[in-house]
Amino acid sequence: MINLDDLTLAQRLADAAGAAILPYFRAEFGLEMKADASPVTLADRAAEQAIRDILARECPHDGVIGEEFGETPGTSGRTWVLDPIDGTRSFVAGRPIFGTLIALLEEDRPVLGVIDQPVTRERWVGAKGHPTRFNGQPCQVRPARSLGEAIVASTSPAAFAPAELARFQRLAPVTRDTVWGGDCYNYALVALGQIDMVVEAGLKLHDFAALVPVIEGAGGVMLDWNGRPLSATSAGDVIAASDNALAEAALAVLNA
Repeated sequence: MINLDDLTLAQRLADAAGAAILPYFRAEFGLEMKADASPVTLADRAAEQAIRDILARECPHDGVIGEEFGETPGTSGRTWVLDPIDGTRSFVAGRPIFGTLIALLEEDRPVLGVIDQPVTRERWVGAKGHPTRFNGQPCQVRPARSLGEAIVASTSPAAFAPAELARFQRLAPVTRDTVWGGDCYNYALVALGQIDMVVEAGLKLHDFAALVPVIEGAGGVMLDWNGRPLSATSAGDVIAASDNALAEAALAVLNA
């Protein structure tokens, strides 16, 4: 079970990242394009550096994996996984549906996760052995719904490889509705009971590690497209759902 010190530290890390991000929101943010054609800003780098500075002082034996500055190996068996701004395109557009993702892995499994939206001051904290909390109060997924009643979200059709998009396009018509856009904010809304499911592919560890404890602590389930739990070795195709029956129904369509 995650202890109180870990939870307190994770929230301090989110506070530091938010303080680094806010001066750049809807201001000059120094946009650049990385080698993989994804955007990066001064805010991304400042937020990750703020988190790393705290971890270097207080958890020098823990490993760190961050989207912007790569991997710093550790010796403790614990690894912090950071995405300083998940949804940089939304940040650049001035849309407050991006988030800072902070995860703690033990033995390659996510055991603590934070989704923080500093503009709207919304924060979800999930940890193994603890209920997920939204701004300090417990939150839960929606009551169980059938696949035909479910709202499914995904960030963009362009985020899928062609074969993956074809599979998703089998799923979308048999659900109630599809919502596009949102990045990590969609997963936060599953935990808050606002939507039923998120289906995506091509994610990296820093994209999904923090989401797993948040979804699971709210009573949901998060798996890969083969129905397996997510870990540091997962390929990056994910489904987050409000309950296992909904996830299994969606996986049956994806894998038909």
